[in-house]
Amino acid sequence: MLSAVTLASEVCDFRRFASAPAFMGFTGLVTSQYSSGNSERRGSITKVGNTHLRRVLVEAAWSYRHRPGIGVDLRRRSEGQPAEVLAYTWAAQLRLCSRFRALAARREHNIAVVAVARELAGFVWGLMTDRTQVP
Repeated sequence: MLSAVTLASEVCDFRRFASAPAFMGFTGLVTSQYSSGNSERRGSITKVGNTHLRRVLVEAAWSYRHRPGIGVDLRRRSEGQPAEVLAYTWAAQLRLCSRFRALAARREHNIAVVAVARELAGFVWGLMTDRTQVP
């Protein structure tokens, strides 16, 4: 609940971002890029965006290391919500959990969690701008 309130208060209007990558850039969760001529290298995250928002998203992303599930409290809070929103959030939960597990198997857990936080930012932007079609 606190993370949701923080997101809403820090961003105010999600519609000011034309795309999910634009919102991810606002959070500072996009990779830096070094390019010269035909060569291109990607580095660590830029960290130029909203630090408070980035911290909240990274903290929230740590929860995707656990198996996806709907507990009693979440089920109670979900009552009366539109079916398309519930489908979208469940698809996000499945994707982010599988993404964390795949990345954590190959990379350091901190790197995996930042990548998941970036994708979480994209899902949040989609939800807040009514782009909830599940692929």
